[in-house]
Amino acid sequence: VQLQASGGGLVQPGGSLRLSCVASLPSGIRLSFNEMGWYRQAPGKERELIATLTAGGITNYAPAAKGRFTISGDVARLTAYLAMDSLNEEDTADYVCNAHRINGIGQSYDYWGQGTQVTVSS
Repeated sequence: VQLQASGGGLVQPGGSLRLSCVASLPSGIRLSFNEMGWYRQAPGKERELIATLTAGGITNYAPAAKGRFTISGDVARLTAYLAMDSLNEEDTADYVCNAHRINGIGQSYDYWGQGTQVTVSS
């Protein structure tokens, strides 16, 4: 499974960005996923959850993202987007896309893509 994130960049405080994540499977492979999400990691800090989207369309947000960020997409089509508004310097981080699945016997798998850098600075 390959996840490709894009849309990061340099933005001024108060600005907006929209991140995109598209996942692809090897030819002939069919897998269903339960959830996709966005995480971020700032220098010197641990990776933290930002937002998730379930296959049923249920969203979940970290407190830092509520009211400012919106996750959307289609888990069945392996796409996820993160609209970020009112960005501040604390949002500066490498944003990473995740795809999560649980197989028929309850085993959990996580797939990670390369991050896209978001820098908020004046």
